[in-house]
Amino acid sequence: MANQEIFDKLRDAIVNQNVAGIAQLAQEALDAGIPAIEIITKGLSVGMKIIGDKFEAAEVFLPQIMMSAKAMNNAMEILTPELEKSQKEGEETGLAITFVAEGDIHDIGHRLVTTMLGANGFKILDLGVDVLNETVVEEAAKHKGQKVLLVGSALMTTSMLGQKDLMDMIREENLRDSVKCMFGGAPVSGKWIAEIGADATAENAAEAAKVALEVMK
Repeated sequence: MANQEIFDKLRDAIVNQNVAGIAQLAQEALDAGIPAIEIITKGLSVGMKIIGDKFEAAEVFLPQIMMSAKAMNNAMEILTPELEKSQKEGEETGLAITFVAEGDIHDIGHRLVTTMLGANGFKILDLGVDVLNETVVEEAAKHKGQKVLLVGSALMTTSMLGQKDLMDMIREENLRDSVKCMFGGAPVSGKWIAEIGADATAENAAEAAKVALEVMK
């Protein structure tokens, strides 16, 4: 079976909420010699983008989104150990503090980015969803003096606005020189990142890992 056919089956499994069968598809992709990172970026992530676009167009609704997310999780249970194998001993790049902004519980992208950062050598502190800015600042302060990257996501414009407040708080607490700040999510743009004085954004999870490595150099 050609790789593209495998990617298409994984994509369709996400779009069609094939919770029961997707783990087997992920394993078959690994058995075919496809790297886990490609299975995610060329198959699963494509499906998640399609289902996200359908949700925005009101073609599917929250129950379908949740089932697609469950399918994604089932596939990631197979793929995460393979991603971790690719991380070399002693390759740790720094501490990534990951979180979803206050008022936002959309964590599909957040979980994928967190997984990809871990696979690329970062030690992970995952604060979860609906996280207060004060909590993020407290955690950043605890690790002052280490190599720290804050990675926040927001799917809604309202929660995205809190990123500016977070940057202001980081500066007020004299932490800006000791942490790098990266934000993502549907409403986040390069213009917004420049406006709030953060360091970077990325279009997807695979790119986020690459950008994070560049930011931490």
